[in-house]
Amino acid sequence: MISGCSSLSYFSSTCITGASVFTCSSSLKLNPRSRLLFQNPRILRNQEPLLRSGRSLVMESHKPMFDINKFDDEFVQKLVYDALVWSSLHGLVVGDKTYQKSGNLPGVGMMHAPISLLPTAFPEIYWNRACDVTPIFNELIDRVSLDGKFLQDSLSRTKKADIFTSRLLDIHSKMLERTKKEDIRLGLHRFDYMLDEETNSILQIEMNTIACSFPGHSRLVSELHQTLLRSYGDQIGIDSERVPRNTSTGQFADAMAKAWLEYNNPRAVVMVIVQAEERNMYDQHWLSSILKEKHNIVAIRKTLAEVEKEGSVQEDGTLIVGGKAVAVVYFRSGYTPNDHPSESEWNARMLIEESSAVKCPTIAYHLTGTKKIQQELAKPGVLERFLDNKEDIAKLRKCFAGLWSLDDQEIVKQAIEKPGLFVMKPQREGGGNNIYGDDVRENLLRLQKEGVDGNAAYILMQRIFPKVSNTFMVREGVYHKSQAISELGVYGAYLRNKDKVIVNEQSGYLMRTKISSSDEGGVAAGFGVLDSIYLN
Repeated sequence: MISGCSSLSYFSSTCITGASVFTCSSSLKLNPRSRLLFQNPRILRNQEPLLRSGRSLVMESHKPMFDINKFDDEFVQKLVYDALVWSSLHGLVVGDKTYQKSGNLPGVGMMHAPISLLPTAFPEIYWNRACDVTPIFNELIDRVSLDGKFLQDSLSRTKKADIFTSRLLDIHSKMLERTKKEDIRLGLHRFDYMLDEETNSILQIEMNTIACSFPGHSRLVSELHQTLLRSYGDQIGIDSERVPRNTSTGQFADAMAKAWLEYNNPRAVVMVIVQAEERNMYDQHWLSSILKEKHNIVAIRKTLAEVEKEGSVQEDGTLIVGGKAVAVVYFRSGYTPNDHPSESEWNARMLIEESSAVKCPTIAYHLTGTKKIQQELAKPGVLERFLDNKEDIAKLRKCFAGLWSLDDQEIVKQAIEKPGLFVMKPQREGGGNNIYGDDVRENLLRLQKEGVDGNAAYILMQRIFPKVSNTFMVREGVYHKSQAISELGVYGAYLRNKDKVIVNEQSGYLMRTKISSSDEGGVAAGFGVLDSIYLN
């Protein structure tokens, strides 16, 4: 979905190995992947017009930022020790899965979060571009969410093929029938990008509209790396000032506080919807802590099952849970079928949607985050349905990777022939769900035998080919030097009350890095580590 948990797959970290740019040349010999891209304009139809007929590209390699192969074990161990001390003192921690209570009782069984020991280099031009388009994407999500017909029509076939999406659409349909309006709309988004070595462009892989993870910890990782570089910058040879200040925690909390103010009930609370077992609770508690300490707003944590048991909606629409009025509902759960093991969870989601509480996200925002909607928005002429500014539309299109429906027989044929050039994405979140390599071919052939109904449960996406670099990853107190790739997520906060836009801003970032041999990359799912960026 465009929801939020993990997507770290194939990200060109023009990083520790150095930034790279393409320039025109007539002598480049293209590898098979590039050759197919050049030969097939359909694969390029959503790309920035960098690739032209009769032109070829050559990559200029720049000097590496630093060479970790020159760091001896004694020096690296010293860095690791300082990183672990800093993480422990500053709350860069997660629950230790070896402790049974670590997922529900704070302070029991904690360990440092998985981290990259040093930041990953990232071209400043692409960093600026990703930040620049964030408010435009925020606005796009809001406008799409208001077009109920577009959402229902676009997902009508997905509804038949995917039970989870079908249940979400049922709730959305009931809200449309009741003509229920959400005057106050809060979006805490994350837009994930990869740098494609084949085209030397930054391409968006997901728009996340629900449960965007790590706004708390991402700030801490940036601060950790700044601290290490201030202490060891002379030995490493890079400047701590080139790690951008990360304001994700404060900006997300401030946006929730402003939504609470708009709701205008000083006795109401913010309710965080959580999973029953949540070892990433400390990332979430950072937001709750700022709400309390800076804004004097109380946050409570409830599972969907607890909401169904303890909740009710009063005649005026007020949501009451555990005897407390709820002003804002912030979902950090509810994005996968696993979060809905019984009808109790679905009843709770419906109860929340029926209430007047500010929902982050509303059911419409949630649906706007599905991969099918992302694919629809990439079609020619669709952005114009929601946005008027041609310059803004052009900026968004530069970010779009190739996205196709499985109804496109020509693309399906190419994916069967060259499965390594595509990723097959189902309507699922949380890491470990995408389909790669030969499995793409096998699943496409299976769907052809079963009939067309199953096609709507998937989309095809252009596979993005990243540059691989050496990095140090630290898990459970031990560092490993690995060949790695990275992914940039840019947070965005959006708040609107009727016609008044109160917040629309880029709100910090998340960098995730993973071993290059792994297709999936969710940090919480165990595939990746938290990282920060070094602008070059």
